[in-house]
Amino acid sequence: MFIAHLPAGYLLASASQKWASAKSRRLVLWCIMAGSIIPDLDMFYFYLIDARQTHHHLYWPHLPSMWVMVLGCGGVMSLFSQNTIWVRGASWMFAGAMLHLVLDTLVGGIAWLHPFDDTLFHLVDVPARRSWWVWNFLLHWTFLLEIMICLTSAIVWARRNHPLRWARQWTGC
Repeated sequence: MFIAHLPAGYLLASASQKWASAKSRRLVLWCIMAGSIIPDLDMFYFYLIDARQTHHHLYWPHLPSMWVMVLGCGGVMSLFSQNTIWVRGASWMFAGAMLHLVLDTLVGGIAWLHPFDDTLFHLVDVPARRSWWVWNFLLHWTFLLEIMICLTSAIVWARRNHPLRWARQWTGC
């Protein structure tokens, strides 16, 4: 995935806010959206330090086992502080990160069995037909899924933030 992680996080957060208290809805939004893009922060290391020698999906932000540890740390922090905000925040961030990893599983590959096996599992192979690797992904049919996620996210945002204008436009009033 190239462009759909944050919009997908927004969609998940929007759906999840229905089950959150009015007081914690903003925290749900920010934690899920942060979790949906944090795994790709490893791209800075990938390009600036590692010189693209290791597939960035093998770095710790893209490992599901790391996100299980984040969830566990949130639980431990909640026990010590006797405040459930830690485990709730970690759970929402975990949900956003898992969404990111599931989306990356489509074509990018994720090491779901780490630390036991570093095999990158993916559902679709993107053939290398163009000299610049990015074109291979942008011109593959799976990029349409990303566009659909982005459009859906834009529609949900528009309906949530401009409900009257949206209703008038579609009803002709």
